[in-house]
Amino acid sequence: MRMFLCGLLLSLWSLNPASAASIDAEQAYDLLFQDGVLDSIARDKELLYQRTVTNQLRADTAERDTGDIALSFADDGTEMAHLEFRQNDKHRAMGVFPASVGNPMIMVFYESAIRDMAESAGGSPFYIRNRVKDALVQPAEIIKGEALLDGKTIPVQTILMRPFAEDPNRDRMQGFGDLTLSVTVSEEVPGWYLRLVAEAASQGEGTVVYRSEIQFEGVQEGRE
Repeated sequence: MRMFLCGLLLSLWSLNPASAASIDAEQAYDLLFQDGVLDSIARDKELLYQRTVTNQLRADTAERDTGDIALSFADDGTEMAHLEFRQNDKHRAMGVFPASVGNPMIMVFYESAIRDMAESAGGSPFYIRNRVKDALVQPAEIIKGEALLDGKTIPVQTILMRPFAEDPNRDRMQGFGDLTLSVTVSEEVPGWYLRLVAEAASQGEGTVVYRSEIQFEGVQEGRE
């Protein structure tokens, strides 16, 4: 059983659609790639996230990619953040990143969505990555709201992007043309990111073709 130090379990989600607005590209980028969000995390602790994937096109990949992601720190004074994917008793290293520049979970989120789209719908991963990169430097929609976290109401902001909304090839993307990327952040959440969701749902039929959700679960003791 996991023993979370903070008990930071999301028990209720509440966003107010009336607070939706647009923000310029610089504001959106700064919110998505916030510097210094790992500075306050004790280096003997881990941030734990749960990734849940559903994929109507490739059910096998959904099972493969559903599991926990742990962010821990090197104990050698190098200020590096280590990411590890955990699925039952299987552990796989995902990379090492400078902890000083921010939380690498944002890049895990985008790169996972890019890979999953290319793997499921076909097409060039380079083309997909370029469209997503372009969306990151464009104005975005933001929704301000609240979440109840461990019995405490906290303010949150969700940044929404639709990288293929105007893409001339969207009809050939097997539903991924409607891909929406949403990132929910809060200063009250250790590591900044509360929830990151990539979802492709057909607007005509309302069928979810693909969904990847990374949910912050809490802070726990690091493994020796």
